[in-house]
Amino acid sequence: MPTLVRDAMTTVVLTIGPAHTLRQAAALMSARRVGAAVVFDPDTSGLGILTERDILNSLGAGQEPDQETAQSHTTTDVVFAAEEWTLEQASEAMTHGGFRHLIVMRGQEPVGIVSVRDIVRCWTGRAQTVGTVGV
Repeated sequence: MPTLVRDAMTTVVLTIGPAHTLRQAAALMSARRVGAAVVFDPDTSGLGILTERDILNSLGAGQEPDQETAQSHTTTDVVFAAEEWTLEQASEAMTHGGFRHLIVMRGQEPVGIVSVRDIVRCWTGRAQTVGTVGV
């Protein structure tokens, strides 16, 4: 039987708002030891994702982390995963899209994030699941 996304995903879902600065987002991500944050915009009811790579790209471009907002660097063209996807399906979606994180949805609710690291941990027998966090 194939391993499913639910078996590998991290259930730490750090949720931030679009007005968080990149410095605030980075501090929250660091404190919770996650590589991505779900950005929820209550005005659009949409979800996006902000990753450590997005923050690094901004810093590398010389932008000020205390002035840049999550909204300005959030990927809103997000590919979502279902808990029932196989890890092969998730890794194919990541490879095809050129990204390292997928928001895992149950209906309309984000219930986890699966990263390349999570998939590798699962495939090597070192999967771990931790609690959900929101800000």
